[in-house]
Amino acid sequence: MVTCVDIRVLNLRCGEAYNGHIVKQRKEYAKVSAYHIYEHGIVRVKVPVPFPLRWVNGYILHDDEGYVIIDPGLHTESSIQAWGMVWEELQIAPQQINKIILTHHHPDHYGLAGWMQQRTGSEVYMSRTGHGLAQRMWSLHSGEWMTDALCRMFAAHGLPQDKQEKMREHLRSFYPLVSPHPEVRYLEEGEEWQAGSLHFQTISVSGHADQHLVFIDQERKLMFCGDHVLPRITPNISYLPDEDADPLHAYLTDLDKLASYDVQIVFPGHRDPFTNLQARAEELRRHHVKRLLKMIDLVQSPANVYDVCLAMFGEGLSIHQLRFAMSETLAHLVYLRRRGYVHMDETGLPYRFIKIRDYRTE
Repeated sequence: MVTCVDIRVLNLRCGEAYNGHIVKQRKEYAKVSAYHIYEHGIVRVKVPVPFPLRWVNGYILHDDEGYVIIDPGLHTESSIQAWGMVWEELQIAPQQINKIILTHHHPDHYGLAGWMQQRTGSEVYMSRTGHGLAQRMWSLHSGEWMTDALCRMFAAHGLPQDKQEKMREHLRSFYPLVSPHPEVRYLEEGEEWQAGSLHFQTISVSGHADQHLVFIDQERKLMFCGDHVLPRITPNISYLPDEDADPLHAYLTDLDKLASYDVQIVFPGHRDPFTNLQARAEELRRHHVKRLLKMIDLVQSPANVYDVCLAMFGEGLSIHQLRFAMSETLAHLVYLRRRGYVHMDETGLPYRFIKIRDYRTE
């Protein structure tokens, strides 16, 4: 059963809900948010973000001791207003929220957690690795190290000089969007937790984000998958400055891991809840195979990552989109390099990739 409610929304329409289970729909328009109520009292909150995706999914679960929030969103005034409107509509007092659970460290999921912890007094849970990455990437002091490392990496792979400072400013712009940082407790693979009648097992996956947490109730066959599997759009697979990283391999391995579970409905971090996890996982795998085949064709002659990126994604990218596109291009080329399909020439800058042999699907 699903109740789909848009509350005070401007230019933000209700997405497709869980097919066959909508019992009523009501729309009222204003500025920022929408929520949907599903079976087992699961509330999906469309938390606005200032990116092309427009919103991230936050979730409210009813607990015997109050409420659990999964992924509160980015720290912006619009996000704060959105949660305030939903709490008021559902008659939830902030002090009734006793847990905030984060699937991963990306700002659009993690950013508001510190503010919400201060507002509610609740505990915040995420993976140990995810917390470490949030500190490394998004804190004002240690975040500068990662900003420098990312900018050096992009420069070494062909990012033009005029875009390098824009990239640095872009990365720094996230610091206030994730502040204050929360005090965190850790959830690990296999750990179990409850929210009312729902009993979840914690699964750890990587590729989109290291030690990204997924939660499954096997009895009710439902899953909260964060951004590891998304409907209609593909999760970004980004390479970070780590010589041992192989994020695409990790992603595909853990995609198979999630697809092995028998679930009837999946609650993602973006877009609408969906069914048939196995079919969507296979679509995503085929997508990456096609991308690998296209990229290996683009390096028949030596080419740097920036040139391959523009050939793949086009030249009209914002600096925000370019960061994701270059990191994704590099993740795919690293995957090919580690398996002996391409060579990376590091004798001069920018580094260049060149095909060694045809790609064969694995």
